[in-house]
Amino acid sequence: MAYIEFRDVCKYYYLGEKGTNRIIAADAMSFGIEKSEFCVIVGPSGAGKTTLLNMLGGMDSCDQGTIILDGCVISRMNEKQLTDYRRYDVGFVFQFYNLIQNLTALENVELASEICLDPYDPRETLAAVGLSRRMHNFPAQLSGGEQQRVAIARALAKNPKILLCDEPTGALDYQTGKQILTLLQESCRKTGKTVILITHNQAISPIADRVIHLKNGRILKVERQEAPAEVEHIEW
Repeated sequence: MAYIEFRDVCKYYYLGEKGTNRIIAADAMSFGIEKSEFCVIVGPSGAGKTTLLNMLGGMDSCDQGTIILDGCVISRMNEKQLTDYRRYDVGFVFQFYNLIQNLTALENVELASEICLDPYDPRETLAAVGLSRRMHNFPAQLSGGEQQRVAIARALAKNPKILLCDEPTGALDYQTGKQILTLLQESCRKTGKTVILITHNQAISPIADRVIHLKNGRILKVERQEAPAEVEHIEW
């Protein structure tokens, strides 16, 4: 059994006045991801990437199929179990940072670490992402790249089992985006965290251990890459 498994997972949304128009967001998705892998899930807009990530992160439920993480069946959890799962096992990194503006970088990370069972030290985590001199600044005093580093530190400080990244470079310029990708790749290698990153940008795929291609809610192809590229060698 893989560390993460999707087995014939389906997700439907219903539109229209009577809910008769069914949209298939996930169409019998099946794949596995091993522990400590850096996995990139790639596909065009509307492919089902965010739906997949939300189901894995316990923010949405599947209508059919089974979702497993580290032997636990996420798709069978009740609301209380899902709350604990999101709190302890999952670190989230979003495109637009979602930092609390009236808290410093350190306080943003401390807030996340305070709700966890075995967190990393917030100061050490900020230092690890290159912000040892910026931890007392507020988000408005930081660049976009620095704010995303705070968001990554916040996610890592929870000491989660998996790190879920939703288009983490989408709001950043090219060079800053590459710095963030390098940080995520290094975090995966150094901490052994399983990192799943969704993107529409095919050029990012070579840096991953595993690449999952999505289209129209379906898994088109899963690739295992034995020698992932360094971020500095990719271009887009």
